[in-house]
Amino acid sequence: MRADQLAGDRPQPAGRRREGGRAARRAMRAAGGSDRAVWPGLPGGTFKPLSDGDLHRIHGAALSVLETTGIADSTPEVEELARVKGCSVNQHGRLTFPKALVEDILAGAAREYVVYSRDPAHADLEVGGNRVYYATSGEAVTIFDVEARGYRPSTLVDLYDCCRLVDRLENIHQFGQTVVPTDLEDVGTHDLNVAYVAVAGTQKPCEMAINSAVNIRPAIALFDMALGGEGRFRERPFLSFGGCPIVSPLRFAHDSLEVLVETSRLGLVSDIAVAPQAGATAPAYLAGALVQVVAEGLACLAVVNMVNPGCPMSFANWPFVSDLRTGAFTGGSGEEAVLMAAAAQIGRFYDLPTSVAASMTDSKMPDAQAGYEKGITAVLAGLAGANRVVESAGMLGSLMGCSFEALVIDNDMLGMAQRAIRGIEVTDETLSVEAIGSVALGAGHYLGHADTLRCMESEFLYPELADRTSPDTWVQAGSQDILERARTKAREILASHYPDHLDPKLDARIRDRFPVALPRSAMKPGATG
Repeated sequence: MRADQLAGDRPQPAGRRREGGRAARRAMRAAGGSDRAVWPGLPGGTFKPLSDGDLHRIHGAALSVLETTGIADSTPEVEELARVKGCSVNQHGRLTFPKALVEDILAGAAREYVVYSRDPAHADLEVGGNRVYYATSGEAVTIFDVEARGYRPSTLVDLYDCCRLVDRLENIHQFGQTVVPTDLEDVGTHDLNVAYVAVAGTQKPCEMAINSAVNIRPAIALFDMALGGEGRFRERPFLSFGGCPIVSPLRFAHDSLEVLVETSRLGLVSDIAVAPQAGATAPAYLAGALVQVVAEGLACLAVVNMVNPGCPMSFANWPFVSDLRTGAFTGGSGEEAVLMAAAAQIGRFYDLPTSVAASMTDSKMPDAQAGYEKGITAVLAGLAGANRVVESAGMLGSLMGCSFEALVIDNDMLGMAQRAIRGIEVTDETLSVEAIGSVALGAGHYLGHADTLRCMESEFLYPELADRTSPDTWVQAGSQDILERARTKAREILASHYPDHLDPKLDARIRDRFPVALPRSAMKPGATG
């Protein structure tokens, strides 16, 4: 990525000034003379739900929680390491962190990291600063069946199909595990098959949850084979390993804590998620929920930097929300939208690489409720400057389900969200004073004007699925709604796009070494409808 893009400056369109109508526009597109209106890593951070004073008060309160209440259920290894660094165990058996130690860790923590693409056609994720990327994730246990208007258990083939769909959806910048292969019961087989799908289904940057620390090194060996040799993955890691090292409120989760320690020991990104639920496992007051999740996130950051100072970690504070009438998780609420935006703002306050969760609609199908819940939460997270907005496409039913059709619809929605994040560039050229004068004294309209032709692709984003035709045209075309169009689009991709990211001989060697359960028959045309 160029330095001007990293700084948030959009390169100027490269097309020549041309006059004419539709034919001229077609010629311009064919010549590649216009840039796209959105691109990976757009600068966010303009939306700030918290004041500077609020940020300092939340920070101070979180440090007090860590110093007094502390975190329970540490492993012996982490406790011993923490004691050496100045932590102690209080009378309740909880590991406590001195304020000065946490401040020192914050000062020395990694400010950014890169998740690489395996193909130059896709952008590397340069995570940090105010750069914004959208990614899938979710680990749902069901797939929405649009024909039956119901759900069925998700499988390994479903995960592969989600992956190759994302491979073709340009407004989704990273593939993270969308569904759990419920047909795989063994933990080791599960983890290594998720890793295999990541290399077989896309060359975009990836993320995966890993259930056991012992599976990290075998997964790396699989990635090394895909890249052509031992050590290649650690030179250019294209995938980050995730886990949930905290069980809220304020307890470590042993298996995920071991994953956190192992990724830190290896110098890899710790792509965690800390997800207390306001009103259930976090205070119902939104400010209190932020204090707790920040304390929990800082405890994880402390562990990472005690194991390997300066090792990168996603400051992934995901404060979830309960519907207090039922206690159920609600992913599409207005409270969720503002909490995730605030979590992103706090991460920027610390100058740490961040991830948050958005687009977690509570609707059970891709409908109007899903649209407004996803759109509001996704755009606020991006405007707040979250580096990685995950769960951002495909998820339904409060993260219990995933939908191929929703992935396609959400790709459209995320394009619109990115266009809002980009905002409006004001320059001598874009102020258009010269053009206004020439049109006012001449043709009286801007259709076909050189400036209109030049910026129609770089200034405007055109959806693939959203319908902008007249009502008459829509009726004549069959009166399809967006779900029907999405079903057609998803089927077209799934029927034709079978990536050849692994050479057949390499694929055979991987299958000889690892317990790959994805049948080859599911990876070629005719496997799905």
